[in-house]
Amino acid sequence: MAISSDIVASWRRPGRVMRRLLAMGRREDRAVMLLMLACGLMFVGQWPIIAREEALMPDQGAPLQARLAITFFAWLMVWPIALYALGSLTHLAARVLGGGGSFYSARMALFWSLLAATPAWLFYGMVAGFIGPGPAANGTGILWVVAFLMIWGISLREAEREPEAEVPQ
Repeated sequence: MAISSDIVASWRRPGRVMRRLLAMGRREDRAVMLLMLACGLMFVGQWPIIAREEALMPDQGAPLQARLAITFFAWLMVWPIALYALGSLTHLAARVLGGGGSFYSARMALFWSLLAATPAWLFYGMVAGFIGPGPAANGTGILWVVAFLMIWGISLREAEREPEAEVPQ
């Protein structure tokens, strides 16, 4: 299935999509690609907010190009490292609670959940950038957080299920 179709499907049945992604086998390049795509879209979601700040307060702080460069560095260099660490920590926490997955499956659950929730993040960026701070931006921010946490929770539960026993042949 295409990534865009999987994103839509994750809003309805995230466990099924996570099972399918994990059934494709352990591929760290796929995990990194999903993470970088999610972080890249999160960066794009920040553009309207940064542009609004620059338009309303042009003499405050760094110029537009510098703000974009800093945001780019943060989303595509710093956050991926932090998210790798968070994925590992969630696996360790799940292991303590009886999870039977792997570090890879826990990372995939986190990375996929971020990517699946990016439509809500992009919507939040548009609302916060065009309307500005207020109830609308807060509501869309809450929508993103709830969507992300729900998709991540269901995906992580699926990723930490006991691995099926191999049948000797």
